[in-house]
Amino acid sequence: MTSPAPTGLTPAQIVAELDRYIVGQHRAKRAVAIALRNRWRRQMLPAELRDEVAPKNIIMIGPTGVGKTEVARRLAKLAQAPFLKVEASKYTEVGYVGRDVESMVRDLTELGVTMVKGELMAEVKDKAERLAEDRLLDLLLPHRSTEPFSSGSLEQVSPDASRESTLEKLRAQLRAGKLDERMVELETQQQAMPMVEVFSGQGMEEMGIQLKDMLSNILPSRTKRRRVRVAEARRLLAQEEAHKLVDMEEVVAQAIRRVENSGIVFLDELDKIAGRQGGGHGGPDVSREGVQRDLLPIVEGSAVTTKYGIVRTDHVLFIAAGAFHVAKPSDLIPELQGRFPIRVELEPLTRDDFVRILTEPENALLRQYVELLRTERVTLRFLPEAVEAIAEIAMQVNASTENIGARRLYTIMERLLDEISFDAPDMPGKELTIDAEYVQQRLADVVRDQDLSRYIL
Repeated sequence: MTSPAPTGLTPAQIVAELDRYIVGQHRAKRAVAIALRNRWRRQMLPAELRDEVAPKNIIMIGPTGVGKTEVARRLAKLAQAPFLKVEASKYTEVGYVGRDVESMVRDLTELGVTMVKGELMAEVKDKAERLAEDRLLDLLLPHRSTEPFSSGSLEQVSPDASRESTLEKLRAQLRAGKLDERMVELETQQQAMPMVEVFSGQGMEEMGIQLKDMLSNILPSRTKRRRVRVAEARRLLAQEEAHKLVDMEEVVAQAIRRVENSGIVFLDELDKIAGRQGGGHGGPDVSREGVQRDLLPIVEGSAVTTKYGIVRTDHVLFIAAGAFHVAKPSDLIPELQGRFPIRVELEPLTRDDFVRILTEPENALLRQYVELLRTERVTLRFLPEAVEAIAEIAMQVNASTENIGARRLYTIMERLLDEISFDAPDMPGKELTIDAEYVQQRLADVVRDQDLSRYIL
């Protein structure tokens, strides 16, 4: 059985893992590392105390493009936890047309089921592939129509004594890939589902899910015959056998436990639903406060009905984020403020941070472009002076237009390597060196013309 809290990393080890992918933001990394470690600590407590320990939810405050989402996403991956990123601004309060806040718990549960199902299917992969291989061999070498003669007093006599040896030869060819292009006819099971139109609105989405789930249990499945290549047939049959070997009741039970004990919801744009003090208190502000009040029981801990059963949110970790340029955390309703006790401010990125983002992480931006062009047999090299020039231009554009943080590097790199990326298929074996002069040549005109840079960079 998979563990609901699979990580026993110390906070220092968690920060070190995050440092491999994210530059700077040490305070944010420390906060999420402590929150993750506290989950492991809670699992070690006696049962009577374990349920009393609530997660310490976090608000990350900082401009766009400084790493808020990446910190939460990498943390969830490290914890092997169900992780859902949502925007608070897309939810509406009860009575308005739109998505209700409980749908985030249903989405998180769906992700948890998919995650656990994938893990359990991986555990039975070898057995499923063997069963699929046997079924495929039966298709490739069907039984003769003449049945072997047998009776209670005489031994069975097979009309085809060499079948076993033929099967073994076919098995060897199948494993060697020599039969991959041969066509076979498969029978696949399909659910006969009618078209169901679901109206959007409060509760209608959940009703639609429940209706489809109910119909899938009532309506019979139908068999469909299709001709596919052996390689594709092997994959389809292995998938079908793996589904048969996995107990879906156990999958759902494990998934709900994992969601309840280690699920993480990243609630972005929290500042967009904060009321603005000093402004009017009608219209949209009422709706924003309504979303906060609907969100409150989910964050505090409540039971949400999903198609897999009741899911409690008492120990789901909520990491909220927002720029908070206009509104402030203190503009949230007091009850919601109290449910996010940890506040972390992320620092704006500097030129040195841009240089490090381009070169240091395991998924560094420059490395991505180098490897992409290597597939075309084009060798790309960036001199240190070029990296400095790219970082300097990113800072200038962020300062003169809109500060979008590290995301500016993506637009600049695309503009810089536009010609090379286009021509790469026509110059295999070529080595290209990017220096500061090339960077200035490609980008200087755009940077000087602020109106143009607003559209292009």
